[in-house]
Amino acid sequence: MKERRMFFATCAPGVERVLHKEVLALGLSNVEQQVGGVKFEADMRGAFRANLWLRTAVRVLHVLRKFQARDTDELYNGVAVVDWSKFMSRNSSLSVHAQCRDSVIRHSQFLSQRVKDAVVDQLRKGEVRPTVDKRDPDFRIHLHLYRDRATLSADTSGESLYKRGWRRYMGRAPLPESLAAFAVILSEWDRRSPLVDPFCGSGTILIEAALLARNLAPGLLGRSFAFEKWPDHDASAFSEEKDKAWTKAVPLPRKLKLVGWDKNRVHLHGASENIDSAGFTDQIQLEQGDATLVEFKKGWNAWIVTNPPFGERMGETETIHDLYRRFGKNVRDRCGGYRLALLCANPTLLEALAVEPETLTEVTHGGLSCAFSQSTIPN
Repeated sequence: MKERRMFFATCAPGVERVLHKEVLALGLSNVEQQVGGVKFEADMRGAFRANLWLRTAVRVLHVLRKFQARDTDELYNGVAVVDWSKFMSRNSSLSVHAQCRDSVIRHSQFLSQRVKDAVVDQLRKGEVRPTVDKRDPDFRIHLHLYRDRATLSADTSGESLYKRGWRRYMGRAPLPESLAAFAVILSEWDRRSPLVDPFCGSGTILIEAALLARNLAPGLLGRSFAFEKWPDHDASAFSEEKDKAWTKAVPLPRKLKLVGWDKNRVHLHGASENIDSAGFTDQIQLEQGDATLVEFKKGWNAWIVTNPPFGERMGETETIHDLYRRFGKNVRDRCGGYRLALLCANPTLLEALAVEPETLTEVTHGGLSCAFSQSTIPN
């Protein structure tokens, strides 16, 4: 359990800086921000904490080894060195996710097949008879090949960490929980002032804000993790880490205002289901309303954290620009002293908003290059 191991917490491009601060806050060792995530060293208890606490990570990979793979034999032999019986028991299912770039071996599908062959050949010499399950495997293997240098990892998380366990309603193009948490954290919300989302959709930003204000680890909400199925999993130690995490949770401030609006009644009903599932029925207020007409309370000095429609469908361009113009006017007229933080996929939409951004952070959302804009609305 106390053996030091290397891990890599992955995230969406652009989120690395926030994730780096999260990993540092967990007290883990040799933390290093890299492209696409954050490397750190820890024992398995540290991996437990990372999976329980990291709000902006997508998954936590246990880096097993790095080796040269200039041809298929080197790849096969490099994979075969690992004792895979530590991760899979009788009749476990597995999947392999492979990426390659600037290498002799150029096809990710072929890489995946060769890795699978090495693992299965080794395990079938014993009593383990693994099967391949690409949809819902017990164990996931990751291989990253760059300039013929392979990094082989075991996925400790299983399902993506943004799948907290509270979501009952998806809605149209919902914001992943990890990006919602990123937006709330990067907005520098003080966890005491009102936080409002005038395009609340399925309620993701409001729920992630409530979890942050409670200091509640997002991994405590009923989901499971891949490492729990490993043969040498220390269930007692993991239970202790969960108990410790629960002790750090605090009640929401009694006067804290978390408010969401949406024009669509179906979205509001779905958001209500999600809020109930997350345990914030009485703490988050939902109202039907048009973001361009909502009467924000003057002098509230609230944070507006939101993910407005992107308008990526054909024929929506002018409609979305008009939405941003009218929303911007409403904010400028009624929200002096407020902080505004929003995700936007098109720079011209920010121009239509007519609220000067103080900072812009590039981030990828759903394959789109977006900007996270932060502003203070003048009084």
